[in-house]
Amino acid sequence: MSQSQETLSNLLQETRSFPPPAELAAAANVKAEAYDEAAADRLGYWAKQAERLTWSKRWDEILDWSNPPFAKWFVGGELNAAYNCVDRHVEAGLGAKIAYHWEGEPGDTRTLTYADLQREVNKAANALLELGVRKGDRVAIYLPMIPELPISMLACARIGATHSVVFGGFSSEALRTRIDDAQAKLVITADGGYRRGKPSALKPTVDEAVAQTPTIEHVLVVRRTGEDVAENERDVWWQDLVERQSDQHTAEPMDAEHPLFILYTSGTTGKPKGILHTTGGYLTHVSYTHNAVFDLKPETDVYWCSADIGWVTGHSYIVYGPLANGATSVMYEGTPDTPNKGRWWDVIQKYKVSIFYTAPTAIRTFMKWGDDIPAQYDLSSLRVLGSVGEPINPEAYVWYRENIGAGRTPVVDTWWQTETGGIMISPLPGVTAAKPGAAMRPLPGVSAEVVDDQGEPVPNGGGGFLVLTEPWPGMLRTIWGDDERYIKTYWSRFEGKYFAGDGAKKDEDGDIWLLGRVDDVMLVSGHNISTTEVESALVSHPKVAEAAVVGATDPVTGQAIVSFVIPRGSAGEEVEGEEFLKELRDHVAKTLGPIAKPRQIMMVPELPKTRSGKIMRRLLRDVAENRSIGDVSTLADSTVMDLISEKLPSAKSED
Repeated sequence: MSQSQETLSNLLQETRSFPPPAELAAAANVKAEAYDEAAADRLGYWAKQAERLTWSKRWDEILDWSNPPFAKWFVGGELNAAYNCVDRHVEAGLGAKIAYHWEGEPGDTRTLTYADLQREVNKAANALLELGVRKGDRVAIYLPMIPELPISMLACARIGATHSVVFGGFSSEALRTRIDDAQAKLVITADGGYRRGKPSALKPTVDEAVAQTPTIEHVLVVRRTGEDVAENERDVWWQDLVERQSDQHTAEPMDAEHPLFILYTSGTTGKPKGILHTTGGYLTHVSYTHNAVFDLKPETDVYWCSADIGWVTGHSYIVYGPLANGATSVMYEGTPDTPNKGRWWDVIQKYKVSIFYTAPTAIRTFMKWGDDIPAQYDLSSLRVLGSVGEPINPEAYVWYRENIGAGRTPVVDTWWQTETGGIMISPLPGVTAAKPGAAMRPLPGVSAEVVDDQGEPVPNGGGGFLVLTEPWPGMLRTIWGDDERYIKTYWSRFEGKYFAGDGAKKDEDGDIWLLGRVDDVMLVSGHNISTTEVESALVSHPKVAEAAVVGATDPVTGQAIVSFVIPRGSAGEEVEGEEFLKELRDHVAKTLGPIAKPRQIMMVPELPKTRSGKIMRRLLRDVAENRSIGDVSTLADSTVMDLISEKLPSAKSED
């Protein structure tokens, strides 16, 4: 969206809200007074959160913001992330406590206590040292969701090597560019993992990538599937190298600003952006937010985040946040529909999961599959539900609360990004009367605002751009190797404010609603309309499971709204024909106003999504504008576009 356009229209209205359960509110980790405490002394509040960690050397200064936008937090302090996530819990007598219940897709399981994790991390750290990896070196990690993934990350943190985890669904070219940009010395991978009931090879992708990466000295390979793989001179088997190492290793203290990891943002064109996070501030932020937002009781809770560790959600809320807090977590390797569509609910029932954190895309998929599937499982252990990854539409939120949370569990809808490191805006489950679809308020210690095109705060009821107005501990420090790009990308749009491209609105109470990327805003007859709001309006229809909306060029209105809709499984023949499509258009007009009425609605069996669950709207724009379909190599299922193309004759438009 160009900088000169008006701010976003505020169309969707939501009046429902759900107060916290009294019992949860009474025992909540963070209560309402935290907002006042943080407002009175923001830096002091963050210093208090840093005390959650064990420091080898206390900091001299909480924040150095003398050279914005380059922040230094807990200046002069020293700590080790692996020590904080593992060793200190063992030293505190919690070695027998379970760190991970790991569930493989084929049904194999592993249980790792904190003492087990300590031994495995120490052995892996010693193995890295034997391979010549040293403090400051970069290590690329390209693994499936197996325990060796967090073990590898913690082993790197233990010796001060900076890890760069690359999602196991990325191509060899994507892996190569990330290795080259970080100048990684080692790749840790596996022969493969399991996906939809079959082995999915990883090693051939690595072989293709490292053939063109001169900095890679070794490839460390975990044997997971047992499939035959090509062996090269640089290859070392994990089972041969790591298993024979000593399980003793002393973690070295690192400066608070020591680079902990680089994580490359996906979906952009050109050179990937390596988001750099450092040790002290990041670990403070994720430990605090994991404790506050999920109301974690480490003695009794079993926590499950369903993300892949290849994304920042997995870094922060499967590895570093939960382990820093001594939590017991579930880690699952495979897909939610293998061997059947109840797999996730079976996992929750099996391990008595009490906190569950997943994505709106997954929730809408479960809605499409039907209410009867989760109803077959005992989900009574759940007490807090979370949502992450994109704005959640109100109907998916309510379905999640009712069908997974039995109508009693708070839902924390969290907004944050790879760049922010941890959660920034979210309800607090013991404090907030949450509204379906709203991220609500910035967390205590976080300063966020919705501004207009000139950078001025919008009034309640207005829409605009979400910015962060003060530095925060988990913030990215720069883009790896490119400070200028860091400044230009995040700090140039609004002077002195961080802006990463999301539109938002404030309701009449001042609560914040995310409207998706401003790139996904449609300009219809002079009005900026969010695809998120139109999608939410469509999904609020009882016969619609999921919807995606794009803007297509229109000679009259500039852009017109084109919708792709998946009907609910129970809707049957009721969704065929012109009459139902007219009903949907009228439903959107009634919900949002006539300006948001779609020009065209296409009923489709599936939507094009990446392996991480993001809808590829670029491909849908190709369909909407009758262009040839672009590159589909990043889709989880490339045949989806064929299915959509087959359905095109049934697309109907408004007369």
